[in-house]
Amino acid sequence: MLLENAVSVAAFLLPISYSKNIEFSKTIFQDDFSTLDLSKWKHEKTLSGGGNWEFQYYQSYPENSYVRDNTLFLKPTYLSDMYGEEFLSSGRIDVDGCTDDRDYGCSRTGTYDNYLNPIVSAKLTTVDTFAFTYGKVSFEAKMPRGDWLWPAVWMMPRDYVYGGWPASGEIDIVESRGNNQPGYNECASSTLHWGPNTYNNRFSWTTGEMCIGWQGTDFADDFHKWELEWTDQYIKTSIDGQTIFYTSPEPSFWEWGSFGNEWNPGWYSKMAPFDQEFYIIINLAVGGTNGFFPDGQNNGKPWSNSSPYGPKEFWNGKWQWENSWDLTGEKSALQIRNLKVESV
Repeated sequence: MLLENAVSVAAFLLPISYSKNIEFSKTIFQDDFSTLDLSKWKHEKTLSGGGNWEFQYYQSYPENSYVRDNTLFLKPTYLSDMYGEEFLSSGRIDVDGCTDDRDYGCSRTGTYDNYLNPIVSAKLTTVDTFAFTYGKVSFEAKMPRGDWLWPAVWMMPRDYVYGGWPASGEIDIVESRGNNQPGYNECASSTLHWGPNTYNNRFSWTTGEMCIGWQGTDFADDFHKWELEWTDQYIKTSIDGQTIFYTSPEPSFWEWGSFGNEWNPGWYSKMAPFDQEFYIIINLAVGGTNGFFPDGQNNGKPWSNSSPYGPKEFWNGKWQWENSWDLTGEKSALQIRNLKVESV
C-alpha cells in the first residue's frame, strides 16, 4: 500500500512444497464485528496520503467507519459536505490526535492550486494492540464500487527491525480498484514489498493478481474469502481457496533478490524481512500519484501521476466519477466480516 506499489498482473510462483504440511488451529486474534471494538483497533488520523499523496483525509468519524450486522464498513464521504466547497481551497485543518505527520499530514492549509484532501475516509490498525509472527489471516470482504477507490487489507512491521521501508517488508493481502472498467474491480492482487532500499524493491517478483470478470461478476458484487498463510518457509495468499501467489525464497530473500553490492540490512534468516512481528491494517484510500492508477488508459482519469495538483484535478473532475459512487448507500464502502488470525 506504500510507494512503488505499481500495477502488476502476474505472480512469481515457486514450487509449492510446504503448504500442505501446515495446520493452523490456534486462534490468536478474532473479530466478528458485532461492535467496533476500539480495544482492538486504532483509527489513523492524518492527511498524509499514505506516502502516495492519496486524496483522502483519514478520521474516526462514525459516518466513515461503523459496524452493522457483524460487518465492518469503511465508507468515503466528501470534506465539502462538512465545511463547504470553498474550504478545500482556503481552509485549514489541524488534525487533533494526528497519527502520521509525513507529507504535511498533521496540518495543512488549502490554496488555489493545492486543495485539501477532498475525501474523508477511514483506516484501522492493530499497531498498538496486536502483532504476530507467522500464522494464517482469514476474512470475508466485499470490495467498494466507485471510480478511483483503493481498498486494502495489509500488514506492516511493528518495530521495523531492519530499518525503513521497504527494508523491513510489507505484506499486502489484498488490494483492488473500485472502477467498473475491465481489469479494475473485477481483479484483486496480493504483493510483498522487500528490498534494502526503495531503488531495489523486488515487489514485482512477489505479486499476483486474480480476475473474475470472465464469470460475469466482480469483487464488488459479493463477499469473497481471502487468506494469507505465513510461515518460516513460505508466504501464500488465496481467494476462495484459489492461490493468488506463493513464494518460498531459496535459500533466502536476500540471496534470491540478487542485490549485488547493496548493504545487507540484516536479512540472515530464510524469511527475513518477513520474520518479525507485523500488525494488521484495513483502509479505504482514494487516488494517489504513485501509479496504482495508471495514466494514459482512456479511463477518464482526471489527474496525472506527474501532476503536483492531483487533489484539485481529481475534485474538479468529479463530474467524471461522482455517478459511480454510492453516496447515499453502502456500495462504495469496503466491507469486512469474520476476521481471524490463527497460529500453528
